[in-house]
Amino acid sequence: MNSAQQEQIATLGQRLTAELRHEAISTRKMLERIPADKLAWKPHEKSMTLERIAGHIVEMVGWTKETMTQDELDFSKYDYTPKSYSNSAELVADFDKNVAQAVEILKDISNETMSKTWRMRNGEEIYFEMPKAAVMRSFVMSHIIHHRGQLSVYLRLLDIPVPSIYGPSADEQTM
Repeated sequence: MNSAQQEQIATLGQRLTAELRHEAISTRKMLERIPADKLAWKPHEKSMTLERIAGHIVEMVGWTKETMTQDELDFSKYDYTPKSYSNSAELVADFDKNVAQAVEILKDISNETMSKTWRMRNGEEIYFEMPKAAVMRSFVMSHIIHHRGQLSVYLRLLDIPVPSIYGPSADEQTM
């Protein structure tokens, strides 16, 4: 990145936007490869199904809105039901929508807002508190990358070609 590009990326939100866009490319490739007839498959009885892990990745990108526009998530006030998917096209469509929404929010977020504390709780029990920037980096982005890694193992076990992520894979020698 040259100095002119670095100057254009002035806020932490803009830096995270660039990173999110970069990571979304690899994540999208993985979601595109999920076969509809394997959505109920899981590698172990304790594992999530293929549909659930992919859906979880898709929904995590959407957590950007709640993190940036609210100061906490209180599970005692939250009725959560995971969305069901019947094919990769649905997963990719929601992923693209969530990425676009996250980019739109992050690109204009101030460093001041990124420094504000965000909290996850269940009523009186506080799970964690940290600056919104740290929530985006760890709870949202690193969390997505973690589950994307798991998804790559699911694909390998199903003998589905694994796309390159940070470098060539055994199936794709290009970057």
